[in-house]
Amino acid sequence: MIIESRFNGPPGSGNGGWSAGVFAAGSGEPGPVEVTLRRPPPLETPLTVVDGEIRDPDGLVVAQVRPTGDPRAVVPPVDLARARAASAAYPGLVDHPFPGCYVCGPERADGLRIFPGRLPDGRTAAPFRAPGSVTVATAWAALDCPGGWAVIAPGRPYVLGRIAAVVAALPKPGDECVVTGVAVGGEGRKALAHTSLYAPDGTLLAWARATWIALPDPAR
Repeated sequence: MIIESRFNGPPGSGNGGWSAGVFAAGSGEPGPVEVTLRRPPPLETPLTVVDGEIRDPDGLVVAQVRPTGDPRAVVPPVDLARARAASAAYPGLVDHPFPGCYVCGPERADGLRIFPGRLPDGRTAAPFRAPGSVTVATAWAALDCPGGWAVIAPGRPYVLGRIAAVVAALPKPGDECVVTGVAVGGEGRKALAHTSLYAPDGTLLAWARATWIALPDPAR
């Protein structure tokens, strides 16, 4: 399997959600899985699955894929109008740690352009126009950044560390869906978040729980 360069997150590495979705699909596990990223997923690099580990050509472990139970991490939906209003105030439009991110980067005209804004109750919400080609990795990617933006603070970037997801159904190409996210806890540099993806008619399509890791503060 290969993470193509256009599916980047931070510069030079794969978007965490997209990469985890590729790894989950490539693992061959029949049920829900949890993907733990052990290093930034490399781009344009052949990766192999060995005993539940995703390894690069040098044998270094990029990620681990393990069977898990249903994460049951469902965030209540909001209607499209509220999601659009929240997205208009997306903080990443003015202060984004990785503006070229395939999923939520404002500099990516060819990305998913999911811009999660805060609701009054602390949840995030954003509309999501499904692209012309939709895969399981697309759904995992859509479930990624809305959780991150529930914990990201100005000057305090986070990256995805672990995610478990269930994709009950894929959106249809062109569907305008809604993604919601919420922070549910954390300690130290770790933050926990849940996310959910809804079809235009409100049907729950997919859901995930994730652990986000705050990057070290270079000033300390």
